[in-house]
Amino acid sequence: MSLSTNHFYNTTLLITHYNRSRSLERLLATLKVMDVRFGEIIVSDDCSKNEHQNYLKYLQHQYKFRLVTTPINKGLANNLNKGQDAVRTPYTLYIQEDFAPQPSFPEKLADALSIMNQREDIDIARFYAYFNYPLLKNLKYGFSEMKFSIWKPGYKKFYAYSDHPHLRRSNFLQKFGRYKEGIKSDRTEYLMMFSFLLNGGKGIFYNDFQSLFIQENSSTEPSTVHRNYWRTTHNPIVKFIRNTYRHIRFNLDYLTLQFPNPSH
Repeated sequence: MSLSTNHFYNTTLLITHYNRSRSLERLLATLKVMDVRFGEIIVSDDCSKNEHQNYLKYLQHQYKFRLVTTPINKGLANNLNKGQDAVRTPYTLYIQEDFAPQPSFPEKLADALSIMNQREDIDIARFYAYFNYPLLKNLKYGFSEMKFSIWKPGYKKFYAYSDHPHLRRSNFLQKFGRYKEGIKSDRTEYLMMFSFLLNGGKGIFYNDFQSLFIQENSSTEPSTVHRNYWRTTHNPIVKFIRNTYRHIRFNLDYLTLQFPNPSH
C-alpha cells in the first residue's frame, strides 16, 4: 500500500444518481465506515423523482456532499458531463450509485493513485469489470497495464474504457471529449471507448476485477438500464452471431470513426 491513511484529498468522489437514493446511501455509508475521505464528494442527479430528491437533501446533510442537479432528465451522458465539470481536484473517482466498495478497496485506490502519480501517461485505473481485459502487461500492486492492438483477434480488446468504477485524471473530458448527449447510455459509453483508444488513452486494470466492488440492485431500486434478449442471452447460436458481429463492427468503427483530439 502506498499511503498510510484512507484520506484522498487530491481526489473527488463523483457519483451519478437517478432514482436510487437508498443505494446511494449504502455507498456513502460504506465509505464512511471505512473512514475513506476525499477532497470532495459530488453527487450528480439526473432529475430524480420527488421522493428521491427529498431523500437526497437528507443525505446531503448527513454526508456533506455537493449536489449537482438538472431541472429535466437529460440522460447519463449529461449527468457525467455536468458532474465532471464540477470537479476541482486533480483526480476523479467515478462510481455509479448501485456499486458497493469492499474492504480492500481503499488500499487499491491508494495503489492506483501511486501508479498514476508516477506515470503521467496513465489516464485511467479500472477497478471493476464484467470480464477480464484480454491484453494485459503485469505492473504492480495487483494491477496490469492495458495494451491495445488492432491486429489482435476479438472485440473485447476495445473495452479499455468503461463506465464501471474507475479513477481518472480530472482533465479526462479535455483530453477525450465530452460524453455524447441525447443518445442511449450504452451508445454513449461505446463512443467514449473509441475516443479513448483513438486519442491515445492508456490505463491500468485491477487483475482481481470483481473483488473490489459488488454491484447491487434491489427489487425496490432496480437497474435503470434495460437490455434486450439479443444482448444478454446465453444461447450458443445467438452468442456466436453476436460475437462475430461485434468483432466486425468494432474493428470497422475503429478504422472509420473520427474523434479529433479536443486538447488540440
